[in-house]
Amino acid sequence: MRMTKCSIFAATLTSLLASAAHADVTLSVLIDTNPETIASFDAVSKAYSEKHPEVTFDVEQRAGGSEGDNIVKTRLATGEMADVFQYNTGSLFQALKPQETMADLSGLASEAGILDTFKKVVTSSDGHVRGIPFGPAMGGGIFYNRKIYAELGLTPPKTWAEFMANNEKVKAAGKVAVAQTYGTTWTSQLFVLADFFNVQTEVPTFAADYTANKVKYANTPAALRGFEHLEEVAKAGLLNPDFGAATFDDGMRMVATGEAAHYPNLTFGIGNVQQNFPDSLKDLGFFAQPGNDPSKNGLTIWMPAALYVSAKSPNAEEAKKFLDFIASKEACELMAKAVPSGPYLVKGCELPKDIPPVVADMLPYFETEGRTGPALEFLSPVKGPALEQITVEVGTGIRSAKDAAVLYDQDVGKQAKQLGLPNW
Repeated sequence: MRMTKCSIFAATLTSLLASAAHADVTLSVLIDTNPETIASFDAVSKAYSEKHPEVTFDVEQRAGGSEGDNIVKTRLATGEMADVFQYNTGSLFQALKPQETMADLSGLASEAGILDTFKKVVTSSDGHVRGIPFGPAMGGGIFYNRKIYAELGLTPPKTWAEFMANNEKVKAAGKVAVAQTYGTTWTSQLFVLADFFNVQTEVPTFAADYTANKVKYANTPAALRGFEHLEEVAKAGLLNPDFGAATFDDGMRMVATGEAAHYPNLTFGIGNVQQNFPDSLKDLGFFAQPGNDPSKNGLTIWMPAALYVSAKSPNAEEAKKFLDFIASKEACELMAKAVPSGPYLVKGCELPKDIPPVVADMLPYFETEGRTGPALEFLSPVKGPALEQITVEVGTGIRSAKDAAVLYDQDVGKQAKQLGLPNW
């Protein structure tokens, strides 16, 4: 009789444990509104739900730029962050105090397949990995319209002087040479940030010296040049008439459809065209922001965004399992198929063979040693939060390049002190 009771108890316990193991879980998720982000998340979440039907997702979208930064910081500070959230890597990641706000992902099995170059930009000061890659690596440079280039007999420039000469030919033909979209303020930063490969080429120690407060943008000619480029383009009368109100979506439309010859931005914009103007994707091209030396032409690259688990998530273990899947080769290839706009940072994960021409323009930079370099925010923990507002002022003629660089150096100083960096 005692054995029978024990058997019944054991069977009941096993049943309860099995039910608990397969209890329905809804993971809350916070991602941005970029079409590439949405397409990537749809691909991996559907695949995961097929494997784990007990898991569903409650997805919320947020704005990008400084507005999105503030949303993430506020949600983390108030303890109202979603179970899983998407955010930047590098310096902006470090500013979130990740050792306090994000779960430790170092123990995930998929970590072995993630490239070390990515792990470095999501590792907190205590040495623990806090994020997994979500999307492709990106280049910062200039989109161009292939039809306009063919019509005017232009070739992608290798120097800034050649770029400006191309712009003058476009302007002379009665077309918009450079689309700018200050209605989406973060886009105003590109001429400054995408120039960092050229800065690093001229001043190899800039990132380390900048972090140690030994150099400034305003007193380093190579670094100041990005602000000067922004000012030069504005003064040359090359922009679309509505540059102050136009948005990122407008910019990608203009360069893809031939309303403008150029648009400085990150290559994740390819997904925007793929979704909204698929017939124009074949007309979209891309080149790195050129510097002064054609023999040292290279691309400033951005690490992909990451997915993180909130340290206060009540569903942390299930969220970690989901991220473990996303960082796998299987999930990576699902994302690469949905968003074939750049190389992925998971070992063995390859792009499909039928990539758009604009992606083919970017890949040679990655395939040639010494033709890519990380953006400053992946080499230094310091990035001033007001840069996008400062660059809007330069791009609209309110502030000079030199004054903007001085103001940004002051903004950077405030951020460095908040981070407790030495020598500040």
